[in-house]
Amino acid sequence: MAEPRSARSDANQGRGDRGRGDRGRGGGGRGGGADAELSAALGADLRAAVRGGVDFSTTARALTTMDASNYRRVPLGVVAPLDAADVAATLEACRTHGVPVVARGGGTSIAGQATGTGVVLDFGRHMNAVVEVDAAARTAVVQPGVVLDVLRDAVAPHGLTFGPDPSTHARCTLGGMIGNNACGSHSVAWGTTADNVREASVVTYGGVRLRLGRGRSDGDPGADPRARALLAATHDLVADHLALLRTGYPTGLPRRISGYALDALLPENGVDLARAFCGTEGTLGVLTEATVRLVEAPRARALAVLGYPDETAAADAAAGLLPHAPLTVEGMADDLVPPGHGLPRGRAWLFVETGGDTPAEARAHAGAIVRAADALGAAVVTDAAQMRALWRVREDAAGTATRTPAGAEAWPGWEDCAVPPARLGAYLRDFRALLADHGLHGTPYGHFGDGCIHVRIDADLITEAGVRAYRRFSEDVAALVVAHGGSLSGEHGDGQARAELLPRMYGPELVALFGRFKDLWDPAGGLNPGMLVRPAPLDANLRFAVLPKEPVDVAFGYPHDGGDFAAAVRRCVGVAKCRETTPGPGVMCPSFRVTGEEEHSTRGRARLLHEMLAGEVVQGGWRSTEVRDALDLCLSCKGCRSDCPVGVDMATYKAEFLHHHYRGRLRPAAHYALGRLPQWLRAAAPLAPAVNALARVRPLAALAKRAAGIAPQRALPPLAPVTFRRWARGRLPGGERMTVLWPDTFTEHLSPQVGRAATRVLGAAGLGTVLPPDRVCCGLTYVTTGQLDRARTVLRRTLDTMAPLLAADPQLPIVVLEPSCAAALRTDLPELLPADPRAARLAASVRTFAETLEEYAPEWTPPVLDRPAVGQTHCHQHAVLGTAPDHRLRARAGLHGDLSGGCCGLAGNFGFERGHYEVSVACAEEQLLPSVRSAPPEAELLADGYSCRTQLTHLTGRPARHLAEVLAEALAKRPAEG
Repeated sequence: MAEPRSARSDANQGRGDRGRGDRGRGGGGRGGGADAELSAALGADLRAAVRGGVDFSTTARALTTMDASNYRRVPLGVVAPLDAADVAATLEACRTHGVPVVARGGGTSIAGQATGTGVVLDFGRHMNAVVEVDAAARTAVVQPGVVLDVLRDAVAPHGLTFGPDPSTHARCTLGGMIGNNACGSHSVAWGTTADNVREASVVTYGGVRLRLGRGRSDGDPGADPRARALLAATHDLVADHLALLRTGYPTGLPRRISGYALDALLPENGVDLARAFCGTEGTLGVLTEATVRLVEAPRARALAVLGYPDETAAADAAAGLLPHAPLTVEGMADDLVPPGHGLPRGRAWLFVETGGDTPAEARAHAGAIVRAADALGAAVVTDAAQMRALWRVREDAAGTATRTPAGAEAWPGWEDCAVPPARLGAYLRDFRALLADHGLHGTPYGHFGDGCIHVRIDADLITEAGVRAYRRFSEDVAALVVAHGGSLSGEHGDGQARAELLPRMYGPELVALFGRFKDLWDPAGGLNPGMLVRPAPLDANLRFAVLPKEPVDVAFGYPHDGGDFAAAVRRCVGVAKCRETTPGPGVMCPSFRVTGEEEHSTRGRARLLHEMLAGEVVQGGWRSTEVRDALDLCLSCKGCRSDCPVGVDMATYKAEFLHHHYRGRLRPAAHYALGRLPQWLRAAAPLAPAVNALARVRPLAALAKRAAGIAPQRALPPLAPVTFRRWARGRLPGGERMTVLWPDTFTEHLSPQVGRAATRVLGAAGLGTVLPPDRVCCGLTYVTTGQLDRARTVLRRTLDTMAPLLAADPQLPIVVLEPSCAAALRTDLPELLPADPRAARLAASVRTFAETLEEYAPEWTPPVLDRPAVGQTHCHQHAVLGTAPDHRLRARAGLHGDLSGGCCGLAGNFGFERGHYEVSVACAEEQLLPSVRSAPPEAELLADGYSCRTQLTHLTGRPARHLAEVLAEALAKRPAEG
């Protein structure tokens, strides 16, 4: 058997997954010589032995170089096993070739333990089932790749839940939670993952299969003598070191996650191998199945929100609330809370959740906590929606904390150390002082009731001097944690980030025992080497080291990243909110929601861009076909710009990439047809009746669609016989307060009825309208197809046209009816022309239809329709413009109900392009179409975006309307009704 090695290769084999069909993606990579031969031989053996997916492609490797930590390792390839037999076969092949293995679930580990240089076992693709639920025994059997929320949804009908609930509960997997001994906000009530695992089925790197439990552990039926020998050796190791195991661990720590929990194997602790396996970070064996404990979910909940002067005062108070048996005691300060939060008086808050059999009981419990607390301000929240909104602020802190209030980048590493809860306030005061001594900044938050804090720190991990300074800080903070009787890790494991410092916490003798335990279970060192035992240095393998040292020449200004595209890409820290698949109020990430593929998530695309800039795995720079293919299914919905906790804007990154990728080269046909739509529509406008007649001739329409790269399933939209500008001559209303009505391409040529309706409503509200003196364009279609030089030319011409109007009245509102055009003017315009002051002035003048009425005609009363509304909130409206004025206008007009979240799937040119139709429809089916089908017949079908209306009409046969059309129709009926 070959010795495992830190195998690294950029050799690339075709990617195939027999469960999904062979996708055969090759290309790229520098691999050669021994590494290339190893990759080829191992890949061939794995494909012969494994029934699941075996993927050694450039894309697969690039997607798994990083987790949510500061670290990066390049694997040889990825295996997605179908079952435990596939896991065993993978381990056997890797053992034969001396290649290490790392298990990976959601890839949200913060200490680097989900990265590796050999083969990555991806459990999220196939081994992701809840196998069995035993409600009477309050247990469930799960596979390692099942997402926590999937398990919780499966057991909820029984009134049960799984207690540990990290903030990543919508995308983290049970295997990852077991590997890291994850905890979450409810651990004060239900403990850590280790407290909730009954049995674990594992396979060692040597091929030994075991079923681990409490008081006993068995091998497979047939009593593998290797399993018996391993268990006997483990028993002897514990028996030989009883005194050390009884005295070597700190006490009074509900969150002691660091190191191996060998004290769980003491006789007085039940010889619980399943518990000892939790938190081992995949270094002892690979989990294939687990039996977990379930707890009774409270029938009702309430939330006591307590305000304090600062986070140390909140920390001092937290331990005193524990005797009241809360479900959670979470803490955070005002620099992580958005403006207008409506929280009680204070600059830091404790969120204390309580439960009960009835809402009254839960509220009474919360009220008792409020009375017992010595807080500046307090409130009890029982409304479910309000509680969800507050918890969302807390859960998103893992992303929002990656930027300091001053805008500097902040990183994990000391993300989750823990001290005894009664010492948390004192620790935080000392920690703040230590940060100041090192000239660093961070915002602590987290599980105050358990003495565990999260904090991301603005350390310089880019320069060599900064990395050396970070090492000194890490050594000092480790000493501080130990001085307070704490654990270096209180939730996310040690990984590479802290394992090097474990001797400071446990001493050399106990750490040496960890090494002996590892060597018993993994004598070849093939499982996740460099983690926990004999770890890599905490300042090695940093993911930033491979990025360009100088800013890349780019088209957009990236104002929030200092104009540096690499810094923009670095925004993605891997928290993976984009991988959530549960329908909700957000938009991100529609293509991942329907494909389930990492490369079609915002995180996956950001990882590929990172590797493109690194140039090691993904080669070819801007010409990379791997990045192009991953971005192909990005809808440019901009949902990530608002929904991603760190503000990744993949729509902008995609436009940037396409700009460089196709510079000086022939583009796809759709880029010329749809990307230059404004100029084609202008040219065709005088011939609209003839063009429409020709489009109704099916063979001609099919030929045109083929030539233009348009999906054959799509109908060509008819051109308006009379453009909006032509109709508007002499018809625009006057008023004391004037507005500029923006004649966007869609309103001008395809849906002028929206412009006509808007002028009627604005006039009824006392607002006059004028049109720009010459043609204008927001450049949207050029931007989304990456034709950025042309977009800048169009935008400069637009600024020339608009400059006299804005110079005459700088407060002149510009009413933009199409949300995507308004978003382009608000964001793309100033980011493409950052040096032109006119761009910022125009962007600041843009108003949506609802914003205009609310801001400039606040006394106007709209007609009241009193009917339900259903339909689509435009993605760009959600992400860039905001929807609150629209909600208020609909409410005042008596249109009841919320519009659908998610994405319509058409998304401008995306759904029209050949090859995107199926994904486009699947996106609509995710939230929009079910909401429309379930609506009553009298419901008003609303969609302010032209794409959304087109998709709804195409897929439902029902015409959708802009809100302006609905209000204008009601105004027309108002005199008759009077």
